[in-house]
Amino acid sequence: MNIPTYAPYDGSSKPFTIGVSTLDPHQWVETDSDLGRYLDEKQQLAETHYDDIVRAAPDTGQAQQECLDLLVQHLLADHAGHYRRTGDRMEMAGHSVDLCDETVPPIVRAGSLIADDLVLLRKKEDGWTIVAAHLAFPSSWSLAEKFNRPMDQVHATVPGFEGGTRNALLVNRIFDNLQPAIPAKRYNWSINWTYALYHPVSLRPVSDPLSTGLSAANAFIRVERQSLRKLPISGDIVFTIRIYLDPLRALIDRPDGGLLAAKLADQLESLTPDQVNYKGLAEKRDDLVRCLRDAGLAAKAV
Repeated sequence: MNIPTYAPYDGSSKPFTIGVSTLDPHQWVETDSDLGRYLDEKQQLAETHYDDIVRAAPDTGQAQQECLDLLVQHLLADHAGHYRRTGDRMEMAGHSVDLCDETVPPIVRAGSLIADDLVLLRKKEDGWTIVAAHLAFPSSWSLAEKFNRPMDQVHATVPGFEGGTRNALLVNRIFDNLQPAIPAKRYNWSINWTYALYHPVSLRPVSDPLSTGLSAANAFIRVERQSLRKLPISGDIVFTIRIYLDPLRALIDRPDGGLLAAKLADQLESLTPDQVNYKGLAEKRDDLVRCLRDAGLAAKAV
């Protein structure tokens, strides 16, 4: 069983906060042994759900290309062990992408190189807006629902981030002040009840129907490693999202598993009713907390 790569529920940050920190440009995206598996699924989704996972406004071609060029430069410089370029073709993890194939939008070529999803944001009159995306692994949201909408509308259902709130103002201010040489990162987590990278639930139910009849011990922790990088020419922002799906049971495999289980239980208990409903945990939070507390006690007894 794999040990979780990231544990943003460890108390280092609070749920439903912005939690942005600076990111070394050399660590813009991450590549590991799962790359081939993620690219396999992206390829399958492109064949069966292309219109659901790809959107691009007509005037974003140059910014998409800028994103692709910057990403290729980064991958060859900082992940040379995983990527090789021969002419116009990039090879990685059993996959190959023609970087100059004009029949494929540049953002799709870029997204087909990495495990992360890519979302392009542009400053408009009503705020930073999603203007292009290759979103293969959405976390309970629909690209069709959010495309060409500003952040206030994108976050309209997120407790504490609605338009006019302090968090909404801070998000736009952070985007405004982001510098091309200094990317930013943040983490998010949620609970899923099945192992599914592609999880496009457009509206979150108060209780996730997939949780019915399932033991809390069978849950998965869905962690998002997100990055923000401003493009130096267009001024648009590339938002990347890498998904990690960890079985709840994997927590106890970590040396600090008992402590992590307790910290996640603390965060679940601290959620407000609106936050619980947003995460789809109305029926399962208590079961999850009990499971985590038991895991923490078991770890202490070892």
